Amino acid sequence: MADHFSGPRILFDPASDIADVFAFPSPERPGHLVLVLDVFPAAAPTALFSDAIRYRLRIRPVTRAADAAAFTVDETEYAFDFTFGTPGRVPDSEEPTQIGTCTAPNGDQVLFQVGDETHTGADGLRIFAGPRLDPFFINLAGVLAADATEQLAFHPGAVNVLEGMNVLSIVVEVDIETVFGPGWGPLLGIVGETVTSGGRPVRLERMGRPEIKNVILASRKFDPVNSDLEIRDLYNEEDAFALRPDYAGAYRARFDANLAFFDRLDDATVWPLDDRGAHPLTDLLLADFLVVDTSKPFSEESCWEIETAMLAGREHRTCGGRAPNDDIVDTLYTLLVHGVDGARISDGVDRATLPATHRFPYLAEPNLNPPDLMTVLAALTAPVPEEETA
Repeated sequence: MADHFSGPRILFDPASDIADVFAFPSPERPGHLVLVLDVFPAAAPTALFSDAIRYRLRIRPVTRAADAAAFTVDETEYAFDFTFGTPGRVPDSEEPTQIGTCTAPNGDQVLFQVGDETHTGADGLRIFAGPRLDPFFINLAGVLAADATEQLAFHPGAVNVLEGMNVLSIVVEVDIETVFGPGWGPLLGIVGETVTSGGRPVRLERMGRPEIKNVILASRKFDPVNSDLEIRDLYNEEDAFALRPDYAGAYRARFDANLAFFDRLDDATVWPLDDRGAHPLTDLLLADFLVVDTSKPFSEESCWEIETAMLAGREHRTCGGRAPNDDIVDTLYTLLVHGVDGARISDGVDRATLPATHRFPYLAEPNLNPPDLMTVLAALTAPVPEEETA
């Protein structure tokens, strides 16, 4: 799944678990950038945010490298920090209420109420935070079966394992010129994080591109160096814009081995390894942040397009980034298995429970009767069904 349950440690702290990060130009207000941070997979429709966690969106200008499929990251950084108070109650109401604070890049603080559909707006920002229907969709059984059988195992009409599930969403719509200033961008690198609040902050989880941890890094059996290491907890601690050298070799070994596995799924090689066994996509994917072009209009099928254009040596045509309705599982498997312009692969799941809208706050209202959390966790760890291995 995009980033849901992306490591053993995060299973014991669901409030800090990042489910998804989205970044896209506003479809209803040109000149605005929409950033979405979804946390707490399988949240109840009445769930509230942790008052011990700082939820963060970090943005840096990036440029395409002149001589490689890579990005150069600027040192300038803008960040939006979201913290939440202890839940309280409104007089004459049984419903709990929670106040959040957004600290903008210039240090100004904007207060908002969790679940307020009217949203809060100030100083070039629109903010919403609260339970929403999980916009992600995936054929998880097919993903697990591909790993188990080492063959593509997708079929039409597959089941979306997240059907009817909720998340807690933070949505901020940014007036680009007001908040960032004129001439900033247009290419921006974006990462979402959860960190401990107060004292010395500790990064609990981070997410840039979808499915890096749960698809590309998850399997251990192909990695000749780290086959006994669950690497994702270490990876979650990293700064996406400044990877530490300490574990870089371990990450590279896992990327190289697993990316080569995906390339073998159709019995053809589109990504030949170099003489050191390095995969052509490893360095690009290690720079693990979403890249969006704010000068391009909104598009729902543009995730990975900036990266694939770089790999093909051409100019990108779309905004890149990632919109909630973008079928990123199909796009990712197509890139890994068939290459930049290869025939499209479908995992058999084409849409979420309800599609996101083109109006703020974009994500659909939460499901009042979602599936039980233990049912979802059981689906994540269940043996591969026989029909998927046939």
